[in-house]
Amino acid sequence: MDKKEQFEIPDIVAKVAATLEKAGFEAYLIGGCVRDLLIGRKPKDWDITTNAVPEEIVPLFDKTFYENEYGTVGVVTESAEESKDVSDETLKVIEITPYRKESEYSDNRRPDSVTFSKNLEDDLSRRDFTINAIALKIVKKEKEGLYKGQLTDIYKGQTDIDAKIIRAVGSADERFKEDALRTLRAVRLASELDFEIEENTEKAIQSDGYLLKNISMERIRDEFARIIDSDSPMRGLQIAHKLGILQYILPEIEAGIDVGQNKAHSFDVWEHSLRTLQHSAKKKFSQETRLAALFHDIGKPKTKRWSPEKKEWTFYGHDVVGSRVTEKALRRLKFPVKTIEKVSKLVRWHMFFSDTEQISLSAVRRLLAKVGKENVWDLMDVRVCDRIGTGRPKEEPYRLRKYQSMIEEVMRDPVTVGMLKINGSKIIDVTQETPGPRIGFILHALLEEVLEKPSLNTDEYMENRAKELSKLSDGDLKELGEKGKEKKEGEESKEIEEIRRKYWVK
Repeated sequence: MDKKEQFEIPDIVAKVAATLEKAGFEAYLIGGCVRDLLIGRKPKDWDITTNAVPEEIVPLFDKTFYENEYGTVGVVTESAEESKDVSDETLKVIEITPYRKESEYSDNRRPDSVTFSKNLEDDLSRRDFTINAIALKIVKKEKEGLYKGQLTDIYKGQTDIDAKIIRAVGSADERFKEDALRTLRAVRLASELDFEIEENTEKAIQSDGYLLKNISMERIRDEFARIIDSDSPMRGLQIAHKLGILQYILPEIEAGIDVGQNKAHSFDVWEHSLRTLQHSAKKKFSQETRLAALFHDIGKPKTKRWSPEKKEWTFYGHDVVGSRVTEKALRRLKFPVKTIEKVSKLVRWHMFFSDTEQISLSAVRRLLAKVGKENVWDLMDVRVCDRIGTGRPKEEPYRLRKYQSMIEEVMRDPVTVGMLKINGSKIIDVTQETPGPRIGFILHALLEEVLEKPSLNTDEYMENRAKELSKLSDGDLKELGEKGKEKKEGEESKEIEEIRRKYWVK
């Protein structure tokens, strides 16, 4: 089915296509970018397919790179046109791939050989899903960023887009045996787009999902991460479980199925974990926070014990065990080291004691030392999601808000001697003072100056001023120190009052 419509296409993309056409070649937008244009989403990538081969494409553009067996040429756009378009990261590189035909896939990962074709239909026939097998020829510019285009849609992808259906091109079994990662990609697209997977395509996923064992963990991780980053990760993982492929990606999560919990929880560990993850997606939290939300109770199946005394199940140490399981799973999935370290740490400390009637600021400081200032707010986000995941309706009860207030109290730009670029040992070193009350007076006198003028807080000024202060009498030095103490206490009171007002706590 061919028809003309109008599409929002960046001018730089249109220019790349026009360059190919001016040289006598065909040029079509293809794949996910066309699908997203039809759905009304902003494309994440811009891909063009053509009857030109790499040796004919490369000379047409100022800056390209070509180092793959599939003929894809990357066109670097910064030098091609001075345009506000290229401030968008998705437009830095536009990929151009020749029409191609592929041989058998003996390893279920990549074709044994690739040959270039002169027919668009050959290229469309090798695509994974009908919604990704639509080609768009740019016909005419209507106005800035708006183009009239003509669609080539021989597999009725537009019909499936309208029906919100994911359907394999041709034989689903053949498509999945060609590249088993497509089984997971179907689930990812269902999760990202809120589409349903067509019945025959579902059956083929169930039959061929085991072939994911032949796929590199890096490729699996990329698809899995996109499910986690989607608006509906809970649905994506439920579909992956239903179709039998989650066991090849994250069997540790499936271990929580039918693992019942205590009265505080309305769901088993599996559903609780998914609901916790889903709330993190609803709040648009980072990927690390979402992963921690999913993994936070992953240690419960291994630590579940019945307590005759309490007459309930216990999960002692599930945070410690869960941290280890998390680290092992994320390493297997080839996540970056920084992600593994952070997520494991969030899982390890998600059970922090939060009864603000019993804990002190020093206990909060100890938690900060364990989890790190840079991670503590993500930890609080995990705790909020954990609460919602139990089935409780209220996101932030008073106790949690109070804890947040206490965190901010100990994290604020400190109005204590600890903020100074000098300490007691250094003062003794540079002034030859002996340990005693005078050292404290000097520190508080320095603090009083810095509270008035923060720019004075430098190593050089602190050392020189400490030498000057050390020459004062005990009485004068004590007077300055007491003034610094009063100033500090006043500033602390003001800041703490503002923080507590922010969280509606006393």
